[in-house]
Amino acid sequence: MNTIKNFFNDETGLELSEYAVAAGLIALAVVAAFTALGTQINAAIDALRNKIVTT
Repeated sequence: MNTIKNFFNDETGLELSEYAVAAGLIALAVVAAFTALGTQINAAIDALRNKIVTT
C-alpha cells in the first residue's frame, strides 16, 4: 500500500513532462513562424517576377 502512495506522491516525472510540453509548444511556434515567413517571401518573389516579366 505504501508503494502506491509513494507512486502517486512522486512528482519527479512531472518536471520532464512539463519540459516536453514546453518544447512542443516552442516547436509549434517555430513552424508557424517559418510557414508565415515563407509565404511572405514567396509572395514577394512572385511580385518581382511579375514585374520583370511584364516589362
